[in-house]
Amino acid sequence: MHERPWLAHYPAGVPHQIELAPYTSIISVLQESVDNYRNRPAFSHMGRELDYAQLDTLSRQFAAYLLGELKLKKGDRIAIMMPNCLQYPVAVFGALRAGLTVVNTNPMYTPRELRHQLVDSGAVAMLVLDNFGHTVQQVIADSQLRHVITTGLGDMLGGAKGLLVNFVLKHVKKMVPDYHLDGAVRFNQALKRGAAHALPQVDIGLDDIAFLQYTGGTTGVAKGAMLSHRNMVANMQQAAAWVGTNVKPGHEIVITALPLYHIFALTANCLVFMKFGSRNHLITNPRDLPGFVKELGKVPFTAITGVNTLFNGLLNTPGFEQLDFSTLKLTLGGGMAVQRAVAERWKQVTGVTLVEAYGLTETSPAACINPMDLEQFNGAIGLPVPSTEAMIRGEDGQALGVDEVGELCIRGPQVMVGYWKRPEETAKAIDADGWLATGDMARMDANGFVYIVDRKKDMILVSGFNVYPNEIEDVLAAMPGVLEVAAYGVPDEKSGEAVKVVIVKKDPALTEAQVKDYARSQLTGYKLPRYVEFRNELPKTNVGKILRRELRDQDVANR
Repeated sequence: MHERPWLAHYPAGVPHQIELAPYTSIISVLQESVDNYRNRPAFSHMGRELDYAQLDTLSRQFAAYLLGELKLKKGDRIAIMMPNCLQYPVAVFGALRAGLTVVNTNPMYTPRELRHQLVDSGAVAMLVLDNFGHTVQQVIADSQLRHVITTGLGDMLGGAKGLLVNFVLKHVKKMVPDYHLDGAVRFNQALKRGAAHALPQVDIGLDDIAFLQYTGGTTGVAKGAMLSHRNMVANMQQAAAWVGTNVKPGHEIVITALPLYHIFALTANCLVFMKFGSRNHLITNPRDLPGFVKELGKVPFTAITGVNTLFNGLLNTPGFEQLDFSTLKLTLGGGMAVQRAVAERWKQVTGVTLVEAYGLTETSPAACINPMDLEQFNGAIGLPVPSTEAMIRGEDGQALGVDEVGELCIRGPQVMVGYWKRPEETAKAIDADGWLATGDMARMDANGFVYIVDRKKDMILVSGFNVYPNEIEDVLAAMPGVLEVAAYGVPDEKSGEAVKVVIVKKDPALTEAQVKDYARSQLTGYKLPRYVEFRNELPKTNVGKILRRELRDQDVANR
């Protein structure tokens, strides 16, 4: 297995190995971009742009505030709880500059979830958007938080516009519940105070922990993956080497609709595109699809990253097909399986291939990416990226042969240091030779292309046959009357488990009989859905991944 067949199929110009030099940390990447692209826009949001020089100044001020005013120390954890807005990059780069570890926190967390993350990480400081201050208020007493910084969505838009945005959110849209946090400081105030302090020299190295990215909440308790500066810089270099031949430094505009607190956008958009001196155009609420399409109409974007549900949502929103796609050259899909029906329609509408990539929080995230010059969707998650090895393992831990299905394992410089304060969990995930077990069932073809079959835990066992929900979802997603579909296993006396599908209709007239007939024309007997349920929407994660487990749990509870 170790002849690495994928190397022979790398796109022209992509190296087999990456170098970490000249970078000593994420901040040295930022510094290089500031030097090279000073006056180019780095981030834009709601009509305001921050160029690289401004990002440099503001993040220095924030770092100086954290160290000079709050007296935080290298290695302290700071939680950042906000959607995509200009404060996010300023705060993250500021915190990293100060030698802190960033705990990315999902703004949609319930108090229970937030409490777990704050207590587990031991965060001593926090930056939170006003909309979520009430959640922090409910759990702060149980945490080690000593400092809270608050901000409104409009705070960095400046002048009348910023005031108006904050006013509308609070008083018109009622999206900012009242809250009280003793001694909290406003973000703009923190920047002002930071400007009065000199930024001390903090020695930050590749082995320092840059992020605690919480993951695995669906499998019980969420664990913090420790991602070092080395992990993040390595993955940035791997992804940059892969897409670099398609990129014009200083001229790209990437649509960042996935939240930056999620590992996909954090590395792919924030870091990789920053290295190229690009502009990240931030979308705060991609769930408002008509608003999102309107925003896309204003920007000559050259790249977009997303998950299947986001692309599917855009394709089904009026006005999207009329947009000008003449500048678009790169569409990257990940985070969940990209469905063939969605990828083919994306190509048809935009003229650009939807290139699927694969990664995990634990791999910072990119492990495999398809060639950028792919003519059309191929159903694979791609080839292992430079300096990365992939292996398919059987139940006995031995490497399997070509096209045999087993667990995908990954080894490379982007594999996390381990789970925060959980040595036993780390040992379960990463073996003595450095191989990370992904929990995904996959196969590798003779050319080194990897195909995900499904999550190990989501596999359905029907009369001893393995049924993979991805395959059923893929088939039914191509049915004209179907907008979204989730498949999962439900207990069955005769066959152990039976297949159930939950569908959101595109055509209101769609019937259960039609779905079953269509499935019968495409799938063998044991894979056929025995139960079909229609709903108005499917439960999803913050990034838009469909939660099969939640549907299954509801089913079990209702029996």
